[in-house]
Amino acid sequence: MNQFEKISEEEDRIGKAIVNAAYEVHKELGPGLLEKVYEVCFCHLLRKAGFDVHRQLMVPIVFDGLYFEEGLRLDVMVNDLVICELKAIESVNPVWEAQLLSHLKLTGKRLGYLINFNVPLIKNGIKRMVL
Repeated sequence: MNQFEKISEEEDRIGKAIVNAAYEVHKELGPGLLEKVYEVCFCHLLRKAGFDVHRQLMVPIVFDGLYFEEGLRLDVMVNDLVICELKAIESVNPVWEAQLLSHLKLTGKRLGYLINFNVPLIKNGIKRMVL
């Protein structure tokens, strides 16, 4: 698979649901709360919509032939296909985009979202990334 190959219909469907859930949570709660509050509400809406959602998922990594149980901690994984990194901060650090790309690469996933809920308009807080 290369970076120019389109994402699957299932990944696209999940992505739309992720964006909708982010909009709904932000509309209801607004900015200024702790990341964990957004995470719980965001995951609740996705589960309510029928998705399999895991929070704070530990993902092992293999490096130099060694297996590390404590490899990665993903904020949210949806249907074992799409990764979401959630933030509730004033400004997004570019390293978080790099972190999400690394998480996609290390897990073999192609679609991820970096979502910052601490913004006046949620559309400015959502970054979609495809590997």
